[in-house]
Amino acid sequence: MKKLAFYMLMLVMSIGYAYAQGGADIKFDKTTHNFGTFSENNPVVSCTFTFTNVGDAPLVIHQAVASCGCTVPEYTQEPVMPGKTGTIKITYNGTGKYPGHFKKSVTLRTNAKTEMMRLFVEGNMTAKDAK
Repeated sequence: MKKLAFYMLMLVMSIGYAYAQGGADIKFDKTTHNFGTFSENNPVVSCTFTFTNVGDAPLVIHQAVASCGCTVPEYTQEPVMPGKTGTIKITYNGTGKYPGHFKKSVTLRTNAKTEMMRLFVEGNMTAKDAK
């Protein structure tokens, strides 16, 4: 009976070790985007972040949460296979916001080795042109 328990323990440990060695892994082309200077006359700006699954299992983005309501993320919903790419589009809407510099973040929750990641967008919105 002790041998059986020992073998079961070894099996569970080896499965856990194998699982820890593999899995999805995410790599971004960049984690920050600067919109530069744009006018309050055209206050909506967007950018796209591209990522690659550099792991050996399907990658799933469970959640993308913006730091405020003026920033909206849209992301690849289906699992991203190993070696394939996906995107996260982030749109900043400065309507009704004070002109000036801003820096916003989007926190991602995934099944990758690094489960939580943060992407940043920033820029400088200038005041509306005088009419």
